[in-house]
Amino acid sequence: MKKLLITGSSGFLGWNLCQIAKQKWQVYGTHFTHRVEITGVKQLRSDLTDFQELQRLFQEIKPDAVIHTAAQSQPNYCQTHPQESRAINVTASCNIAGLCAYYSIPCAFTSTDLVFDGLNAPYRETDPVSPVSLYGEQKVLAEQGMLERYPLTAVCRMPLMFGFGAPAAKSFIQPMLRSLREGQELALFVDEFRTPVSGNTAARGLLLALENVQGRIHLGGKERVSRYDFMRLLVEVIGMSDAKIKMCRQADIKMAAPRPPDVSLDSSKAFALGYQPLSLREEFEALRGKV
Repeated sequence: MKKLLITGSSGFLGWNLCQIAKQKWQVYGTHFTHRVEITGVKQLRSDLTDFQELQRLFQEIKPDAVIHTAAQSQPNYCQTHPQESRAINVTASCNIAGLCAYYSIPCAFTSTDLVFDGLNAPYRETDPVSPVSLYGEQKVLAEQGMLERYPLTAVCRMPLMFGFGAPAAKSFIQPMLRSLREGQELALFVDEFRTPVSGNTAARGLLLALENVQGRIHLGGKERVSRYDFMRLLVEVIGMSDAKIKMCRQADIKMAAPRPPDVSLDSSKAFALGYQPLSLREEFEALRGKV
């Protein structure tokens, strides 16, 4: 089996990716803070911001391909810790692309729908980027830097993701559902729209892109939905009829990082390659009894 290096294997997306990739690849996963045990995956602690350590990682593993999911992906944290987040989100990403170019191996990178300002959705791969947060700016710099160093990189813009994850990296729905089960009321945006997919679907899209894409591709879902309607459908499907959910607007909640109103992705390019997200209802039904 060929060797696949997955950075950020302890994160939500990386964990999901390892579960699927190990069926066809010999998978090596990296973590920095949180080690996770994944059957059939060799875990390595690595500081990806240390270039010499990154070089040793490639020399030791000799991967046949790399999927780079490791990131500081919390927009509010990036906004208040610009240098620390840039080191992993931009510098490390560009160095990984450079090493993949040096070894002439396929490389896929997880970018974000937050490279857009949310004013002209749905967005195609060719639409101009215009991030409103520092996190979005860092991902734009990473996209540009990686493609300059290695034009064969598959730059995968990911949407909002949900589902199962490692113990240290659950998706955003778990803490929300816990709050609702405790009888708390949740206020969710009616004026923020995304095209969500499950971590499982996103992982399959990344593996497809790794082998079939050079340049940018969108891996969003088929449905545009607000945060409020997303959660209303989820609690309906999993049978939480007493959930207390109320509407709010982005302007009602102050956060460190600005939020775009609608970063829905047009993923028709990926659909044509065989990327097949399920409907949200189907994804939620698969979670019933498990979340």
